[in-house]
Amino acid sequence: MLEAKGLEKDYEGPRGTLRILRGLALELKEGEITFILGRSGAGKSTLLHLLGGLDHPTKGTVEFKGEDLSVLDEESLAEYRNNKIGFVFQFYHLLPELTVRENVELPSFIAGNRRRDRATELLKRVGLWDRRDHLPSELSGGEKQRAAIARALVNQPELIFCDEPTGNLDEETAESVHRLIFDLNKEGQTFCVVTHEESFAEKGDRIFRLHDGMIQEVRK
Repeated sequence: MLEAKGLEKDYEGPRGTLRILRGLALELKEGEITFILGRSGAGKSTLLHLLGGLDHPTKGTVEFKGEDLSVLDEESLAEYRNNKIGFVFQFYHLLPELTVRENVELPSFIAGNRRRDRATELLKRVGLWDRRDHLPSELSGGEKQRAAIARALVNQPELIFCDEPTGNLDEETAESVHRLIFDLNKEGQTFCVVTHEESFAEKGDRIFRLHDGMIQEVRK
């Protein structure tokens, strides 16, 4: 589904060039749940942003179903981010002034096709229908993350990226979010999950470990 080739990412700082990724390559396969492990600061989030089209590599390519993201104009890249993929972040990124339902509907509204029926279906699926008219400030951490997952699914993306989706949750709440992600995967949703939680990752189809800007597939 997605292939990265020779990815490099440099940042310019006061002490010169800092290289975060060094010629990295990986593949994500349709229907699988792939985990990327690595210590804090290893470049996991940087990699996810490149794969998701949120940032551009210094060198190398990212291809989604054979299409090179680097040749897309901004409009096409925005369409890719809004329709082909979904994002779930550690700190949720729900808009505080919108209700839960409005937050879930937002990507479809941006796409010009407000999916009220789809949002209703997803809110029931993630157990938040009774909380649909609440603001994010009225939700627990686990409820916020489930709302973020529903939002990521509303445009029926082919691939969902999760960046430390349970890193901000207590153990019991994190486990409920883990179950939801694996249940969705069993229903056919493809996931790529960045995490530092080894026990979470060991249940996936494939595991990559990021170290010193390089990546190694440790299970396939």
